[in-house]
Amino acid sequence: MLLIGNGRLITRDSRQPYFEDGCVVIEDNLVAEVGTTAAMRRKFPGGRFIDARNKVIMPGLINTHMHLYSTFARGLALKDAAPGNFLEILERLWWRLDKALTPDDIYYSAMAPLIDCIKNGTTTIFDHHASPGAVRDSLFSIAEAAMKAGVRSCLCYEVSDRDGVTVTEQGIEENTAFIKYCNQRNDSMVKGLFGLHASFTLSDETLRKCAAAAEGLATGFHVHVAEAPEDVEDCQHKYGKRVVERLHSFGIMGNKTIAAHCVHVSDQELALLKTSQTSVVHNPESNMGNAVGCAPVLDMLAGGVTVGLGTDGYTCDMFESFKVANILHKHHQQNPSVGWAEAAAMLFDHNSTISARHFARPLGKIVSGAYADVIVVDYNPPTPLGAANINSHILFGISGRAVDTTIINGRVVMAEGKLVDLDEEAIMAKARELAVKVWQRF
Repeated sequence: MLLIGNGRLITRDSRQPYFEDGCVVIEDNLVAEVGTTAAMRRKFPGGRFIDARNKVIMPGLINTHMHLYSTFARGLALKDAAPGNFLEILERLWWRLDKALTPDDIYYSAMAPLIDCIKNGTTTIFDHHASPGAVRDSLFSIAEAAMKAGVRSCLCYEVSDRDGVTVTEQGIEENTAFIKYCNQRNDSMVKGLFGLHASFTLSDETLRKCAAAAEGLATGFHVHVAEAPEDVEDCQHKYGKRVVERLHSFGIMGNKTIAAHCVHVSDQELALLKTSQTSVVHNPESNMGNAVGCAPVLDMLAGGVTVGLGTDGYTCDMFESFKVANILHKHHQQNPSVGWAEAAAMLFDHNSTISARHFARPLGKIVSGAYADVIVVDYNPPTPLGAANINSHILFGISGRAVDTTIINGRVVMAEGKLVDLDEEAIMAKARELAVKVWQRF
């Protein structure tokens, strides 16, 4: 038994959302019980006790759209003029970077941000990977890194036509092999989705192949949808349809599918997203940085679409993404009263809902039977903290680097700011060494 107590406990359980002096009891990889510190210590006197020392205890955060492979772009100098639109960003940065990755690069460009996830309290990620020069076993390499780090993950490889037929086939094979591997393991820490890049880089023939390959695998797809106007224009010009409509016609949409971005979608497409029960993931910082527009997530949420929150590789700090999501929609709507409830719903409610479609037990909640993903945050509230104002305190008072202790699947992976099982210095040194070589090949 492991007890984390003597802290202000946020459970995300509507029946008992907050304990002023709360304690979480963990048995193996699950939450066994929640209560006051005094009651839990009396009930489980022999359990190991972690003293939160009046800090905040809360569920680990979930990132429903991440790109671990983007790590080696940090500090990279572009060789061409600065991109002026979304396609130029892809062509001058991301499609050059992903081609330069080797198997070693894949492992270490994953391990470095996984450490950042742990430090920032992000305990589950849904990652979307690309490495056209090293497709085979790339997901297995990332899974190895994630399992060593102890971060829960759902992984996919982005199939695309942009690198030729051979690479396209390799991407289909990698997704299929990895999903079968995950299904066979039935492990609580790693799952697979079938990755697709975007409509404008996928022919009808490739979409048919992907849909056929995914049949019987009990999985969904993870795909960029209408991120920029170029995706919509390409789809309408070539196929006479909008992006969601086209993907839906191939059976891509569904309960286990993640449609990232959805910045440029029509009312009819929003209805398709809802009726197909497809999850949308909003990535506010990425959308702002790429200047592609502001996704109509307020309309989506009002219309009953499940919309989660991700980072698209911009950061590993979901607290940061939460803050930006709140501000972006106020700015875009020129209305200071919007975005507040919606940003919190995306991060704390809908990310949990999306995770439940892929993992067997609850995530994002500290309730009996949920996976034991718990973080302790160094936050001493200057005003009263209670069930009614939890989100306000998180929004204005907490950032990722305030995380003190991170527990994932019942395993303490960071204690009092120190990684438990990882040699951060050695990992980062190796990452820097490999990054120099990637930059030379870029």
